[in-house]
Amino acid sequence: ALEGAVAGVQTTTGSGQPGSSASIRVRGFGSINSSNNPLYVVDGAPYDGSYSAISPDDIESITILKDASAGALYGARGANGVVLITTKSGTDNNGRIKVSAKASWGISSRAIPRYDLLDEKDFIEASFMMFKNKAIYTDGIAPNMAGVAAINDMLSGSSKIFGENEQYNPYNIPVSQLIDPVTGKVNPNAQLRYHQDWLDEVTAVNPLRQEYTVNLSGGDKNTKYYASFNYLNEEGVLQTTSFERLQGRLNVSSQIKPWIKIGGDANIAFNKTENQGATGTGTSNVWYSAQNIAPIYPVYELDADGQIKYDDTGKPLYDYGLTRPAGANYNFNSVALMFQDKYYSNSDNLSVHGYTELGLNEDKFGWAKGLNLKIDISVTNQNARGTTYYNPLFGNAAGAGGRLTKETPRVLSFTFNQILGYNHSFGEHNIDVIAGHEYYALKANTLSATKTGFPFPGLYELNPGSTLDAISSVENNYRIESFLSRLKYSYADKYNFEASFRTDGSSRFHTDSRWGQFWSVGANWRISEEGFMSGVDWVDNLSLRVSYGEQGNDDLLDADGYSVYYAWQSFYDLGWANANYNGSVVTSLESIDLKWEKNANFNVGVETRLFDRINLTAEFFKRTTSDMLLDVPMALSLGFPGYSDNIGSMYNQGFELALGIDVVKSDNFDWTLNLLGTSIKNKITALVTETPIISGSYIFKVGEPIYSYYLPRSAGVDPATGKQLYYVWDDRDPITDEQASDAYISAEVSKAGSSREAVGNKMPDFYGSIRSEFTILKNIDFSFLTTYSIGGKALNSQYNEYMSPLYPGANLHRNVLRAWQKPGDITDIPRLELNSTNLTTQSHLLDASYFAIRNITLGYTLPKKWISKIGFDSIRVYATVDNLVLFSKLDGFDPQSSFTSSTTYTYVPVRTLALGLNINF
Repeated sequence: ALEGAVAGVQTTTGSGQPGSSASIRVRGFGSINSSNNPLYVVDGAPYDGSYSAISPDDIESITILKDASAGALYGARGANGVVLITTKSGTDNNGRIKVSAKASWGISSRAIPRYDLLDEKDFIEASFMMFKNKAIYTDGIAPNMAGVAAINDMLSGSSKIFGENEQYNPYNIPVSQLIDPVTGKVNPNAQLRYHQDWLDEVTAVNPLRQEYTVNLSGGDKNTKYYASFNYLNEEGVLQTTSFERLQGRLNVSSQIKPWIKIGGDANIAFNKTENQGATGTGTSNVWYSAQNIAPIYPVYELDADGQIKYDDTGKPLYDYGLTRPAGANYNFNSVALMFQDKYYSNSDNLSVHGYTELGLNEDKFGWAKGLNLKIDISVTNQNARGTTYYNPLFGNAAGAGGRLTKETPRVLSFTFNQILGYNHSFGEHNIDVIAGHEYYALKANTLSATKTGFPFPGLYELNPGSTLDAISSVENNYRIESFLSRLKYSYADKYNFEASFRTDGSSRFHTDSRWGQFWSVGANWRISEEGFMSGVDWVDNLSLRVSYGEQGNDDLLDADGYSVYYAWQSFYDLGWANANYNGSVVTSLESIDLKWEKNANFNVGVETRLFDRINLTAEFFKRTTSDMLLDVPMALSLGFPGYSDNIGSMYNQGFELALGIDVVKSDNFDWTLNLLGTSIKNKITALVTETPIISGSYIFKVGEPIYSYYLPRSAGVDPATGKQLYYVWDDRDPITDEQASDAYISAEVSKAGSSREAVGNKMPDFYGSIRSEFTILKNIDFSFLTTYSIGGKALNSQYNEYMSPLYPGANLHRNVLRAWQKPGDITDIPRLELNSTNLTTQSHLLDASYFAIRNITLGYTLPKKWISKIGFDSIRVYATVDNLVLFSKLDGFDPQSSFTSSTTYTYVPVRTLALGLNINF
């Protein structure tokens, strides 16, 4: 819903896992160690529930608040922007009920192509070259004898890739006749005995997505209501994954008296998710293992003719690879475990929101007219029950007789607002003043237990387990109390001024430091209302707005990205028992002076409508973060990795452009075009010390953007030896491009590893969207949405692993076929060699630019004269496709999967083609 809709907003595609949520960033990064997520507000109340518990069909509108003046009322948690979601409500329909029914059926598939990996023939030839280079450059064998040595090593060495007795030779002739020891080429007369694709084995064929929604709304001038019911069932493109939701919503409001209005809404959803479980480079993660394993290794056990073996029940026998080399998942079969292990969760999501408005809106109240009080209460409760099961026969927990973990997290949050307002007009003046109080409380509880030792597979409850492996319970509490005020003044609807002030107290900080004061001012000048514009007929609206303000951020995160609710306190580990007595050790240091991180936002913009056809908005913004919540590193000899403090600052600044054009407006054809573009720059201006903070392949350094890559610089490939070369230096600043030719070039990994420098970052130079909508003959509608991003670099670890043959038996990308092979070769790919220790350099960074067709929809609304006779107001049929195609630097590479780099081995984004039917009566 948000992608491509608002300038200055970046979105990730999210995981393709059904039921997962995407993420957004509003105007860049506001912090290093704190959350960069915006605050979500549903119908005026902060929302802590699951986003998958909200049916998109219930959403009336979504608004993004980006500057401090607009987001002032949400101060404490709105430093990274505010996403306002307004759900549908009832209308005055003279007591009649309006019914809307919607159904859609679709099928899903991969939204991006697979990486172009080697087939059986090319893998064997590339492996021969790896073993041959090992024979020459590691074992010291003469080149004319290295080919024979390589074949012998492939058959009988410690890293043999064909297993015992050529078990994994996919061809119909023995390896001694299969590979030419001189050329390394596969015998052209050889024929494959078998061909199995691990990823195909776990990919669902045309998984179904079906959704059904019924909405009822109505009311009269005093009472209005809206009710909806939604059912969604989505099968994943990865077998065994799915998402199912049963959801209902009720919105009611009633004007009981002219001076009192009450209302509320409730949303309840029951979600069931079957997920893939393992992530990253864990062998249980099929996105890792099923793609990394070489194509010569079958999923199932095979006989001498290459036919699959079956057990007594007729089920195929999985090959667990007891003779496979390390790179081919020795003694492991991730496809089998995907079906034999279980990862699933169920959740109950309840959100309840109620309000009472007292308002004096009649003239008889005199000067008091416009006085109003709104009391608002909202509660969100989410109960989940998660299960992680490893079977007792094979895989991760075979040695323990299986392992089962049950986890029951519960999150309960409560928000209580009281807002007193006064809105009064006199002459051409209008004053709107509010003052209020907000109290927010969150309690998060988790109870989990793990047992091992299960007598046989298929037992998914704890009781049958023989041994209690672990049990724990945790409770976290979080409180915010806020006092807020805002003044708005308008004169003649031309000059508008706004100012706000609020103070927020957070339980994450010590009592002496927990209160922060935040404020904002803003002004809007409607130039088009001035007298000197009266003759300019082609300008329908022209306004200039400017604002500045500060907001706070207290959401400090730990190394795993979870909120730190007790940021200032020191913690103790009580697991050091001394016989029957507790023993403890200090695990973290307190930081009593820790306080709010501040985000100062400056915004100036122009908004206009021209010729009654063109809408144009242009804005400049600068977002400065100070008193940054940052982890201060310490010497490991002190016993602690560091502590948290308010040190550091950075800024994001840029331009946003939104252009909307009514290209054609006529009785039989309408065409609108919307273009969005954003340019943003980030720079760190202060840190804990002058010494940069280094985290893996990233560096946080004054003068550099956040999440800059910190890598050695490649000096190319040595044409004589095929060795990767690096630029290195000693006791001096990193070299520049102009100095590179004079720098010391080395092939030594140790020297290159200490000669790293900042070499780019993921942030694009320019990004945005193109959206167009057409209406033909008043009955046919067609629309498309495309998004684009220009610039930025991505470190794609998944592709880099396919290019670096560290272990035998792992598959390789087709680009390795252009690797160096003999003296004199000029190439950018170093020689293939087992146990390669080449470093990741700036040459491994990929251009993160992309262009994507996100949605195409074609609909047809039946003429009213056809349907009025059967009592329907409208019937629309449509076809739509989401995530149609992504054009990027490399097949298989999704530049939008992460804000900072390329996330490796994650659930692939999904393309969905759907047919739908909407009926209203």
